Amino acid sequence: MYGLWKPRVLGAWQVPADGPVILAVNHAHIIDGPMLMGTAPRPVHFLIKKEIFVGPLGRFLRGIGQLEVDRDSTDRAAVTHALRVLECGGVLGIFPEGTRGQGDFTSIRAGLAYFAVRSGAPIVPVAVLGTTGRDGRESDEAGDRSARGGRLIPALPPLRSRCDIVFGEAFRAGDGSGRRTRKALDEATVRIQERLTAHLENAKRLTGR
Repeated sequence: MYGLWKPRVLGAWQVPADGPVILAVNHAHIIDGPMLMGTAPRPVHFLIKKEIFVGPLGRFLRGIGQLEVDRDSTDRAAVTHALRVLECGGVLGIFPEGTRGQGDFTSIRAGLAYFAVRSGAPIVPVAVLGTTGRDGRESDEAGDRSARGGRLIPALPPLRSRCDIVFGEAFRAGDGSGRRTRKALDEATVRIQERLTAHLENAKRLTGR
């Protein structure tokens, strides 16, 4: 990541130096995950859709500890592996939005709340900015042109361009009661969304994006 682009990492000290932690990352471009893996202060184990795990890339991802997940079903094996990462004091990376979108946390899934409440691990919000161009339209248009030209992935950020990776303050998703009911998870999801949205807005102000 540092060889191809110019990542600027802010707030990395807010990631606990040891123990289980969940990094909750916005997701607007295919490179957001690799950008975080290459700049985070600790090794990150991401839940990544199984379709990516093919050929040499699949072997590489498994080799660096990434986790395969079937997004079309309740993948109990993936859940078990993710919880094991946290039980062993590792770092779990999650895209709360579930898939690439606007990267604004306006719609997040319940999986993040489940892992946070079940494990008790703190969540560190992460904003990855600059991978799609200043407002996202530039790279979207380039991606459309690339798709028409037969390329398999959207256009990457310009080489040596600056990307910002901003880590926020760690927080707990639960209410302290230890409840894991559907209502408790729904309430935790609301709290998480509020914290992630606030962090993203602050990160944009901080970086001028």
